[in-house]
Amino acid sequence: MDRKEWYLEYEIQKNRPGLLGDISSLLGMLSINIVTINGVDEGRRGLLLLANDCKNIERLESILSTMDTIKVTKLREPKLRDRLAVRHGRYIQRDADDKKTFRFVRDELGLLVDFMAELFKQDTHKLIGIRGMPRVGKTESIVAASVCANKRWLFVSSTLLKQTIRSQLIEDEYNNNNLFILDGIVSTRRANEKHWQLVREIMRLNAVKVIEHPDVFVQNSEYTLDDFDYIIELRNNPDEEITYEVVEQNDMLSGSDFGSFDF
Repeated sequence: MDRKEWYLEYEIQKNRPGLLGDISSLLGMLSINIVTINGVDEGRRGLLLLANDCKNIERLESILSTMDTIKVTKLREPKLRDRLAVRHGRYIQRDADDKKTFRFVRDELGLLVDFMAELFKQDTHKLIGIRGMPRVGKTESIVAASVCANKRWLFVSSTLLKQTIRSQLIEDEYNNNNLFILDGIVSTRRANEKHWQLVREIMRLNAVKVIEHPDVFVQNSEYTLDDFDYIIELRNNPDEEITYEVVEQNDMLSGSDFGSFDF
């Protein structure tokens, strides 16, 4: 039988010396291996486990439910958020109302890059939007995640160095393994119809597309926020409000004839 991964998370009710050792011994007696273990929240531990038999996981759940020192909060096949929580020691914040929206602050750029890299590694269509104020690290995080995922990134529209607006791709760039990056404000405020024809072609590709400022993008196109698989919000601090007035002013200032690439 193939070995299968599981995610166990428990909340400590009564902390005492040797508690983790007791749980580790129990796992060993059930022939369940610990792959990774870490604190994932205050008073909580998360473990990635490897088991040969699902029945041993059922036995584990039954035994743990009788312990008054811990309370099992999760025992399931690991999701992406579970893996990252164990890896980084904290959970990614998720919007309570919109489950596809994930929130990060600048201090969590390492976690953000790791999260996006895992999304980029999935060889399928993904449309990802990223919100954030200027110079918070949006584009740099996308590029870093592309490197981690071993993806070639292409700027379709951007203001990273100079304003870039592309209206065509060369033949080998039409590749589903490439990652396409668009700036929603640049595409909607400064691009021509040829650029939009290219955008529509790219949107039909079975590849990953990342769009900065998705709200502006959907306001000025036939696409909607429902078309996005994930929305990422990046802030300098948790209380920062993401607005587009400053972003649009920066776009206007960077749009001179001497500060753009149009090809």
